[in-house]
Amino acid sequence: MKKKLILASLAAFAAAACIAGCGGSSGSAPAAKPEKTEITVGATAGPHAEVVEAAAKEAEKNGLKVNVKEFSDYITPDQALEDGELDLAVYQHKPFLDNFNQQEGAHLTAIGNAILMRMGIYSNTVKDVKDIPDGGVISIPNDPTNEGRGLQLLQQAGLIKLRDGAGNTATPADITDNPKHLEFRELEAAQLPRSLDDVDASVITMNYVMSAGLSPKDQGIFLEAKDNPLAVMIIAAREKDKDDPAYAKFVKAYQSDSVKQFIAEKYKGTIEPAWD
Repeated sequence: MKKKLILASLAAFAAAACIAGCGGSSGSAPAAKPEKTEITVGATAGPHAEVVEAAAKEAEKNGLKVNVKEFSDYITPDQALEDGELDLAVYQHKPFLDNFNQQEGAHLTAIGNAILMRMGIYSNTVKDVKDIPDGGVISIPNDPTNEGRGLQLLQQAGLIKLRDGAGNTATPADITDNPKHLEFRELEAAQLPRSLDDVDASVITMNYVMSAGLSPKDQGIFLEAKDNPLAVMIIAAREKDKDDPAYAKFVKAYQSDSVKQFIAEKYKGTIEPAWD
């Protein structure tokens, strides 16, 4: 009798353990999370936003609605992406993204290439970098990555020399040789086109060149090489969401033949696709 009571107790305990461990489940797999049908993509005003709009039209053909949110600066879009206010951001190169992650403790990553945009030196007064006068004033971006990029471009143009290892985060303090005694005016990137009437030259990224209506042909006096990694713009997402199917669908739409045709017709070679 005692043996039967022990066996009955063990059976009851096993049944209770199963209920607790299995949660009363019938053994069926949990329902898959439904794929997003609508996302919000951030981009700076001008060509980035225009190309994203073209990609949005293509994505809509495949059932994905893309809301485009425009920004006027380089920092806010990444912060909005990190905070979950955006699904994707399209406006920057990878070194800029890496710097933002390091400075802000963010976790953003590239999920695809976007467009090729070359930084350039522009002027309303001279046609060649050699004609910039002694003591001339040059305006440059004041954000960490693009300032360093601009100074490297000035070095490539033969105007200055930077200390070895200065890299993408170089500042005017890293200049070791300045034969023309140039003065550097650090400004927010969006202000650089407007500064052209007050300086001898300005180092400007292509999106602000385009949005300001500047002409690389008429006002550009030195442009970045096409194979410069800093000229390759990327599509960024939060690292934890990088494999989201809706995001992959957007990348496919962005890198489609129709968007490639849009870029060719609208920008006529000034901006080019950064994918094969």
